[in-house]
Amino acid sequence: MISKWINSLSTCTLFHNINTEELQGMLVCLNPRVSSYKKNECITIAGEQFTGLGLVLSGEVAVTKEDAAGSRVILTVLGPGDLFGEMAAFSEIRVWPATVVAQEDCSVMFLEPEKIVGYCEDRCESHRLLIRNMLRIISEKALLLNRKVEYLAIKSLRGKISAYLLELHKKTGTTTFMLPLNRSELADFLNVSRPSLSREMGRMRDEGMIEFYRASIRINDLNALRSTAE
Repeated sequence: MISKWINSLSTCTLFHNINTEELQGMLVCLNPRVSSYKKNECITIAGEQFTGLGLVLSGEVAVTKEDAAGSRVILTVLGPGDLFGEMAAFSEIRVWPATVVAQEDCSVMFLEPEKIVGYCEDRCESHRLLIRNMLRIISEKALLLNRKVEYLAIKSLRGKISAYLLELHKKTGTTTFMLPLNRSELADFLNVSRPSLSREMGRMRDEGMIEFYRASIRINDLNALRSTAE
C-alpha cells in the first residue's frame, strides 16, 4: 500500500537524496501509519495528544489556529510532500500545537519521531541522511520563526514590506526578482491582512518605489526602501 505513495514521498525534504530503492526499504523500518480524510475533517486538534510527524501524501490540508475571538485563522496550506508537526515531534510537551483540517479529500502519513532518529540495525547511510534531513528541517523552521519575530518588531506595514523586499534583493543580487510567496502567504508571514498589504504595495508603486506584475517585483528606489525599513 505504501509503495503507491513513493512519488509523493520522494518530493519531501525529509527524504532528500534518498533514492527510491533505499526509501522503500526505509519505510519497512519506519512502519508509518497512513490515514485518509474527507474534506473539512479534522486531522489533528490543537492541544490533543501528538500522534506523529505528519506528511501529506495527496490532497491539501490547512494548518489553523483560533484567534482570541474564536475565529479560525489559516496559517498555511500544505500539499503532497509537505510536513506538519515537525516542531513538536521531539518536544517533551507531546501535544499538537495547531489544528490541521482537510481542505479536500486527502491522505496523510504519520511517522513516529523515535523511529526517525532511533538506532538502525543496518547502520545504513540512508538512515543517517534521514536524521540530517530532519535536523535541517527543524533548523530552517527555527530560522524562519526568528525572521518572523524580526518583522513583527517593525511597526509600520511599509517598513515590513520594504525590509522583506530588501532581503530578497540581497539574496538574489538583483533589483528584479520573483516573490517566493503569493500575496496571501506574504500577508501571513508579515502578520498583516491581505487587503492592507495589497493597498500599501499599490501606494509604493504609485510613489515610484517599486513596480510589480503578479509575482514579479522590480525595485526602483533602493534608498527609499532602506529609509522606510529602518
